[in-house]
Amino acid sequence: MVSVARIPAALTEFVGRRQATAEVKGALGSHRLVTLTGVGGTGKTRLALHVAGELRRVFADGVWLVDLAALRDPGLLEETVVAALGVSDTSTRDPVTVLVDHLADKRLVLVLDNCEHLLDSCARLVATLLRAAPRLRVLATSRAPLGVTGERVWPVAPLAVPPEGSPLREAIGSEAVVLFEQRAADSVPGFAVTEDNVAAVVRLCRQLDGLPLALELAAVQLRTLSVEQIVGRLQDRFLLLTHGDRAGPTRHQTLRAAVEWSFGLCTELERTMWARLSVFPAGFDLAAAEQVCAGEGVLAEYVLTALAGLVDKSLVIKREQGPLVRYRMLDTIRQYGSEQLGGEKEKTLRRRHRDHYLLLAEHAEADWFGSHQVQWLERFGAEQPNMRVALEFCLTEPCQARCGLRMAGALYWYWMVCALRDGRWWLERVLAADTQPSPERTTALWAAGFITFCQGDLARSRTVLAECVELAREFNDETALGRALEFIGAIKWIGDDDLPTARTTLERALAHYGHAGAEDSLMAMTLCMLGSMVAQFGDLERGIALCQECIDLCQSRGEQWARAWGLWNLAFCHWRQRDLPQVVTHAKQALRLKHALHDQLGTPWCVETLSWVAVTEGDAERAAVMFGITDAFWQQIGGSLTGWEAMREWSNQCQAQVRDTLGDPAYNAAFQHGQHLSLEEAVAYALGENPASQPTTAPSAAPQLTRREREVAQLIAQGLTNKDIATTLVISPRTAEAHVEHILTKLGFTSRTQIATWTTHQHNTD
Repeated sequence: MVSVARIPAALTEFVGRRQATAEVKGALGSHRLVTLTGVGGTGKTRLALHVAGELRRVFADGVWLVDLAALRDPGLLEETVVAALGVSDTSTRDPVTVLVDHLADKRLVLVLDNCEHLLDSCARLVATLLRAAPRLRVLATSRAPLGVTGERVWPVAPLAVPPEGSPLREAIGSEAVVLFEQRAADSVPGFAVTEDNVAAVVRLCRQLDGLPLALELAAVQLRTLSVEQIVGRLQDRFLLLTHGDRAGPTRHQTLRAAVEWSFGLCTELERTMWARLSVFPAGFDLAAAEQVCAGEGVLAEYVLTALAGLVDKSLVIKREQGPLVRYRMLDTIRQYGSEQLGGEKEKTLRRRHRDHYLLLAEHAEADWFGSHQVQWLERFGAEQPNMRVALEFCLTEPCQARCGLRMAGALYWYWMVCALRDGRWWLERVLAADTQPSPERTTALWAAGFITFCQGDLARSRTVLAECVELAREFNDETALGRALEFIGAIKWIGDDDLPTARTTLERALAHYGHAGAEDSLMAMTLCMLGSMVAQFGDLERGIALCQECIDLCQSRGEQWARAWGLWNLAFCHWRQRDLPQVVTHAKQALRLKHALHDQLGTPWCVETLSWVAVTEGDAERAAVMFGITDAFWQQIGGSLTGWEAMREWSNQCQAQVRDTLGDPAYNAAFQHGQHLSLEEAVAYALGENPASQPTTAPSAAPQLTRREREVAQLIAQGLTNKDIATTLVISPRTAEAHVEHILTKLGFTSRTQIATWTTHQHNTD
């Protein structure tokens, strides 16, 4: 039976969605039809009812709800709305006429909940009513838009989730964490997010995509499992998340029921595409979908049609990133789709997926030495989940390891700029999986040698580069030989301080590049490294000329990565002369380029150089801050001055000098300040620019405390200690302490006195 009511009272507290509430109310002010769309369980109904409740007094004739979830016969739609509005009509008039007459002069909001399985009928009725009743507003919820002229579609996203590894203070500001904590406390009185469980709670919220229904079902499981145990079982989430509100809609009593409701609304083509798209672990673009999912009954030209249908039904999320459009599925939706594949179908799709991203990586590698580096880095930053899945396929499927070597070799450029740790991990795995001599292994070896060199692991770098030289000669690969010799020369210079051998080795590398006709970023790098080296020999003029040759070559191609290294090496040449203005000019130019590229290694090198200038100029505090900045960078990439012992010794001397000047307390304070700056703040500081203004911590409006937190705040205002609060509320002292911490964070306060004052003020103004 269809439930009809005005607006039912909420049984649980509404969490978050402040901005969404305001925006939907605003949309209803400017549009007569607003449709809240979203995947099942994302909170469309709850948001609609919350907005409707806030509009009760605005519309003279009220706000009326019609829940259509249980209605199966479209022919009964009009009668259902008549009943919901409480219209008593015993005439023989058709129900549409009754509704038109009743609503003609009414000023009200009609909430049509769960329209997705009655789209055509709902669209016709809404269009008719809006034409006949000029003061009517319709707020609909549906997994797909109604498609009526003038409709404002408002997608309801899942709740915001905190970043992986978020500390407690940051995590408890997330809407997803707040909802989980509240519903968990309803199931297990006294539950709170604490330092002990925050990491698991964050993982839970992230793996469930911030989906309210999934979070609420997970909270119920705390009656028998810990948060950590729930997280460990999420691979079987459809079996795990099964105990919903028995009084709620059937489709919301289990996670599977919510998703199966959507599956039942799809066409056969959409169901097939849903299953096939599940091979993408995160985002994808249209080209990838067409390449991977077409075939076996699905023509390439129908992929877009099916994808558009899944987007309309909120099963695939569309995101525009500049000129690019990307799509993604929530993990719960993806996992359900994966269940529909199984066996050989999944293996075939995974092979197609691997082939697509292998070719994409090789295309990007071939285009790297040019003007598209920023775009490629941004693109591959988004594609990393796909690259990892493709590499994993190579390592887990029989006879695919050679493709893994090929793919890893094609990804060196991304890893050397943005992901040194990740790159080394994959390179070590693919090298161990296929140890037979091959051109693909040769390429992967020099890539591994480069990355381990960048991390300062010179012993491992020597080993893999030596093997690379042997294989490069065996396969007559002049480019690989040049690259291996380039970094062998760098090790001789930086690690062994053997300048004569290093210089000879780099010159040999350039000769091999010339034989291969390889004019690329790494060849340009050889030029500027050789420039720094001959400058260290005392030939500053030739050193500067070689660095400038690197810069000019890169500029002619629109290349930025090696050009930035050329500028840094040019700064280093001028450092040999202590020409500080030139050092600062070129180091800052390099830093701006490195920052634009998100270069993990180049950015700290540039900041390090500028810190030496600060020491030389006597600006000890600035130098200490920048030492803290570089320390944070080095920790992130797992290196420290790239194993360059002479440079490390010089840096240590500079730090000791600054510490002596400032004294331990002031030095430590400045150093820690640098460590804790955000990336943008750190780069702005090093450049001597003012960082973008930061938001204040003071709340601009009354924060939303949970019911339990309000109780704790009132007890604090009465002067109770944490132990007293625990006794009063029958909770543990640790839980009471966690509640106090949450309140301090949400209010932006640092003391209990501030909480007490705020609570008193709230009481007086309520």
